[in-house]
Amino acid sequence: MIGLVVHRYRDDAVALGEAVSSWARTRGLEVVDLEGADPVPDLVVSIGGDGTMLRAVRALRGEPVPIIGVNMGSLGYLADVEADSAIGAIDTWLSGSPDNACRVEDRMLLDVSVDDASGGPFSALALNEVVLEKRDAGHTVHLAVEIDGAPFTTYAADGLIIATPTGSTAYSLSARGPVVSPRLRAILVTPVSPHMLFDRSLVLDPGEAVRIEVLDNRAATVSLDGVSLCTLDTGGVVTVAASDKTARFVRFGAARFHEVLKSKFGLADR
Repeated sequence: MIGLVVHRYRDDAVALGEAVSSWARTRGLEVVDLEGADPVPDLVVSIGGDGTMLRAVRALRGEPVPIIGVNMGSLGYLADVEADSAIGAIDTWLSGSPDNACRVEDRMLLDVSVDDASGGPFSALALNEVVLEKRDAGHTVHLAVEIDGAPFTTYAADGLIIATPTGSTAYSLSARGPVVSPRLRAILVTPVSPHMLFDRSLVLDPGEAVRIEVLDNRAATVSLDGVSLCTLDTGGVVTVAASDKTARFVRFGAARFHEVLKSKFGLADR
């Protein structure tokens, strides 16, 4: 069974999704909408861009299903296959790749727990990051951070990003966080426009959980991978730890992370 996730607002992505579905059915394969599917598929095909890949990971909820990402937009970090190669790439994977033309790359996920006195606790997974940001314009948030069970500091900032290495090239990068190879396991803590002397990112061991508490009647919004979750008032807590679950991306050819990075920033070879 193949689960499809398609960019809803791109006609070319929708058309390619229909072509993939028709091709797969001629091979006797069942094709389902991943976000509406009940059974877990054997393979997921994401057609769109990095945002569509995030939707695919979110819909899987940590299930270890390989994802083929088809890039329909500008050069992205997550989607690996170009549109004109999509069906060939899927066929290569389904055929068992006897020539080792593809491989699975595991990406670290974050376990995120939110405890709000008004709404009760809930948990979710994040591929890129969890972000706590100020709710009200003209104010900072005050966020008390503990690392590995010990108090670290209180951030006065527009927000705080807790990211994976995969997420190091997303919002964390915009906040001047470090670029980290997605092959690593680490937790990145990056403040957004900090109003304090300490303005550096932290790169933590994946075993070091991060606890963030909202202080001083400065409400904070919480989002995961760009999707708004809730607003936390004073005393609300978010705990972030490395998950034992992973996202599984199917990659074709040589590793592309540094090539994509070079292209994004227009870096010369020498």
